[in-house]
Amino acid sequence: MWQAGKRQASKAFNLYANIDILRPYFDVEPIQVRNRLLESMIPVKMISFPQKIAGELYGPLMLVFTMVAILLHGMKSSGTVIVEGTLMGTAIGTCFGYWLGVSSFIYFVAYLCNSQITMLQTLSLLGYGLFGHCIVLLITYNIHFHSLFYIFWLVIGGMSTLRMVAVLLSRTVGQTQRLILCGILVALHMLFLLYLHFAYHKVVEGKENFLCMDIICMQRGLTWLLLG
Repeated sequence: MWQAGKRQASKAFNLYANIDILRPYFDVEPIQVRNRLLESMIPVKMISFPQKIAGELYGPLMLVFTMVAILLHGMKSSGTVIVEGTLMGTAIGTCFGYWLGVSSFIYFVAYLCNSQITMLQTLSLLGYGLFGHCIVLLITYNIHFHSLFYIFWLVIGGMSTLRMVAVLLSRTVGQTQRLILCGILVALHMLFLLYLHFAYHKVVEGKENFLCMDIICMQRGLTWLLLG
């Protein structure tokens, strides 16, 4: 019994230690998150010194979950009839896949371009850069005018993208390196917003129709086996 208790205590201690490692990345005051959200929409001109990047993941993580909720709201407000599990999984996979995947790719390109940025800073920078996307999607999912979307896409989405570009410019040396790194970031970030507005619903509906066809085929197969 003493050995079993010792193992349980050791497991509990190890779990607490692992959580304690992550705590500094989520230890942030609400007012700091608010200020960083506002700063993510304000491009900065100065590029002569490395601009400071928040080294926390609480704000970016909440923005990713907010984008998931906005995508779910957009699908429901459009009248699309879908399976809840499929919709939730697709939305989470899309948002987290973009955040983690593009952050990793940008960090890799930044490493090749000798930019002074870490993976944690890249995750934080791109995560806060999704704030503009959330604003644009929330408005345009409720007001269905393509011209209005293009205006918000250029203004709000462009401002949040330019903010990230300004930060990367201040941390990258060399005109060619800056052009490559910032060009890739602008293309991926702006095209992702276009995808979420125009193509995401169609992709999810296509997956849903494919899933329904599979379910119908399985039901028919089971009926044939039971009756045959």
